[in-house]
Amino acid sequence: MKAGFLWELFAVLIYFGLLIFVAVSSYKKHLSNTDFIIGNRSLNFWTTALAAHASDMSSWLFMGYPAMIYLIGVHQSWSGIGLWIFFFLNWQLIAPKIRTATEEYNSLTFSSFFENRLADISGIIRVFTAIMLFVFYTIYISAALVGMGYVLNTLFGIEYHISVILGILIVIPYVFVGGYRTLAWIDLFQGLFLMVVIVFVPLYVLPHVGGFSGISQALREHDLSTSLFPSYSIKSLAEIFFLTVGWGLGYFGQPHIITKFMGIRNVSDISKSKLVGMTWMFFTLSSATLVGLIGVPFFQGSLRIESEVFIQMVRQTFTPFLVGLILCAVFAATINAMSSMVLVLSSSLTEDIYKRVFRKKASTKELLLVSRLGVVFVSLIAFVIASLRLNTIYGLVLYAWSGLGASFGPLLLLCLYMRDINKYGAWTGILLGGTISALWPLVSHRLPIDIPPLPPAFLVSILSIWIVSKLTKKKSALSEI
Repeated sequence: MKAGFLWELFAVLIYFGLLIFVAVSSYKKHLSNTDFIIGNRSLNFWTTALAAHASDMSSWLFMGYPAMIYLIGVHQSWSGIGLWIFFFLNWQLIAPKIRTATEEYNSLTFSSFFENRLADISGIIRVFTAIMLFVFYTIYISAALVGMGYVLNTLFGIEYHISVILGILIVIPYVFVGGYRTLAWIDLFQGLFLMVVIVFVPLYVLPHVGGFSGISQALREHDLSTSLFPSYSIKSLAEIFFLTVGWGLGYFGQPHIITKFMGIRNVSDISKSKLVGMTWMFFTLSSATLVGLIGVPFFQGSLRIESEVFIQMVRQTFTPFLVGLILCAVFAATINAMSSMVLVLSSSLTEDIYKRVFRKKASTKELLLVSRLGVVFVSLIAFVIASLRLNTIYGLVLYAWSGLGASFGPLLLLCLYMRDINKYGAWTGILLGGTISALWPLVSHRLPIDIPPLPPAFLVSILSIWIVSKLTKKKSALSEI
């Protein structure tokens, strides 16, 4: 047991030693707040692709998503299918336009783009945006910390709360030191690594459970879904629709992903980034689905915590050194997402609150310091939420994902594709989208089918932006005179 522990620890230390080396070696490259937040728009297409996709998945890829497949069966795959379809649309509809528009308006953050695009000199858009980012990102980051806590607890037997603290201490240093470009290069390295792991593990374990026939038999024995279409009833088709769009629509409003599009060097490289990124996503999501399905015959109902289906599968299959190395992929996915979220949120607090409200003439060094202090502040709030263990990883991510998607997705789409919207519509859309998404769980349990928060909140937000902009068209025109 002791030797196994040491081998696992050795593998983890080797992995994180590489990450720390990358972060420290890039320190001198970040000389300004612009470098820290957006990398001076200098990333190549490979880095952009893997940074965008790897920062998306988090521990949800290894823990949250396979757990739901394990519990429900093949039918749950529609959430992954929806993500793949809508990320493609994200590349197609958002990436080229946001890269061009944010450079045109000299914007580093979502809120500064909205403000400049809609000529909102009041600062209200910045404040509303910062509030929604703070509420939903702290929950999102806490979900990542929950995942870190489970992995460290499983690997080394460390008490959960201590594991969460260690998770923060792992992430903060290289976000604090490196900034946008460092995180992008780490995302590239970790994205390739976690893809190899998530593809290798289920393919290795599959023969041990009797192949696909063994999976099919186990699904029937446990009365789980064996088909993407359990039936063709209206209720079943409605559930498939909401499962697909309930996740997929969120891509249009995720700042930690959209900002990766903003940092690519050339707009003409986006098509190549799209091909790389979508290929990566196909293999990772397909393999994560297979992990959940293999878990049914592998554990035969003995798994106590469903979120640990991948972790326990690895622990019961491989030698200690390989266990440590493979589970570093869970760290990789979690760190990629968490670090990107922390950077976006701390950047928003710096640009949208500190600079806008308190220190309009703050120096570059002062803003860089505040950005780094924001990293610490955000991480501490997320730690408190993670410590409460209020929900599953899947539930926490869905809640935060929906809130961000409903708050910003409709407004971003309309800002890029419609001319006749104004700041009044934007204020209404951000508030209604975020609020409806946040409160939706209080009423959704009374509905005849499971409707996730994002579709209704997204619809209300996009309609309210359009309607209010129409109703206040004259008022908006007078304010611009």
